[in-house]
Amino acid sequence: MNFIETRGNDGQRPASITFAQAILSPMSSFGGIYSPESLPVFDAGFIKSHIDSDYKTVAKSILALFDVDIDEAVIDEALNLYDKFDDPKNPVPVVKVYDDLYVSELYHGPTRAFKDMALQPFGSVLSAIAEQRDEKYLILAATSGDTGPAALETFKNRKNVQVACLYPDGGTSDVQRLQMVTEDAPNLKVIGIHGDFDDAQSALKMLLTSPAFEASLKEHKISLSAANSVNFGRIIFQTIYHVYSYLELVRQGAIELGDEVYLNVPSGNFGNALGGYYAYKMGLPVKQIHIASNNNNVLTKFITTGEYDLRGASVIPTTSPAMDILKSSNIERILFDLFGAERTKELMLQLDNDKFYKLTAAELAEVQSIFAADFCTDEEGLNYIKQAFSVGYLMCPHTATCFKAYDTCRKDKSIKTIAYATAEWTKFSPIVSYALTGEKVEKDIDALKMIADKAQVAMPVQIAELFDKPISQATVIDKTDIEKEILGFLS
Repeated sequence: MNFIETRGNDGQRPASITFAQAILSPMSSFGGIYSPESLPVFDAGFIKSHIDSDYKTVAKSILALFDVDIDEAVIDEALNLYDKFDDPKNPVPVVKVYDDLYVSELYHGPTRAFKDMALQPFGSVLSAIAEQRDEKYLILAATSGDTGPAALETFKNRKNVQVACLYPDGGTSDVQRLQMVTEDAPNLKVIGIHGDFDDAQSALKMLLTSPAFEASLKEHKISLSAANSVNFGRIIFQTIYHVYSYLELVRQGAIELGDEVYLNVPSGNFGNALGGYYAYKMGLPVKQIHIASNNNNVLTKFITTGEYDLRGASVIPTTSPAMDILKSSNIERILFDLFGAERTKELMLQLDNDKFYKLTAAELAEVQSIFAADFCTDEEGLNYIKQAFSVGYLMCPHTATCFKAYDTCRKDKSIKTIAYATAEWTKFSPIVSYALTGEKVEKDIDALKMIADKAQVAMPVQIAELFDKPISQATVIDKTDIEKEILGFLS
């Protein structure tokens, strides 16, 4: 499979590239990113043939459909990392909450968030390619809280790669911050910045397209890549669990093979939802994809009005901070797939220059045939956490936003919904404990103990041990100093 550029070709780059090339160098002409030239399609028997398949078998079959130019041994080694999840036989449990609502739990990996599903194998594949080519890479990551820990975890101590991870100081949960600042592998650099996630992501994209920064890296004989979902190496692994979750509903007898489902995705940078969109385009029986936002409801406004409007907007801190994002990178791949490179370039340059674009009525109708959206306020999220707990389900505030979209976006209530739990309750324990008890607890460790006692669940060892680890990454800087800080790390 080949990959082409979302904003067209500038004549300086190849017209198309392979999967390996796309994950090593994810940015393309005119500030765009890479997308598949075409998507594979499930034949009539593909989903049926995997009714009894485990996760790794499903994953390997889907990667084979994409025809990635990666050695089979490298793929096998990458997929074997799922054996380190809570249940190697079932790394993505799908749990019934209501008769027509099932939650696909994507957080059972080492950092207790859904980013492990993609970044664990992605890191293994990228570092293997770099080693095979005898090349060294700097991997940039910008995080709103979950990408950072997952990227650092997958790349730590790997050969031929160094990682610089940017996070908004004060914009993550305490557990997320501790997961990053306690990492001590010599090939990792964690940098807090004064600003929000959009500032961090903008800095990452600027560095990825900066000739001066690239020239500085060449002096160190280092090439540049990224761990954010601008990199299709992330997206391909995020497509797999949508297919697996559907299979789980069939196995549980919730649906018959061929029945349509709703996918309900809490969305910040839109990579998770894009994976669901690609699974739908490949042939997964999906009626519609429901996008759940928080008070930073740019995506809800886009899907309901066709307007992407950042004029005068600033990030609103919420109880679901990993979704406190205004500029969702992967909307670009949706625009490209639906409307082509020329229109995508026009719209994205309008957003870059004017902080605004608007779809035509026909374009909006096409988007709305696939997506619906709503947003969940902090107060509503607290109530959803409490309601779910009353029927025996414990969830994080990001997952709670899905319950609002579940209430408001379904047109056909006979169709089952698969919602996606993107983080474990442990990542945001003060918010969860407040929802359950009405008591405000300042320290994460106290909230964790309170919830564990109330819910009669054990605190995962990966979380408990964080509070005894020394801080080894204390850097916090202005965003104007990011390039200097990274170059100093490489030296």
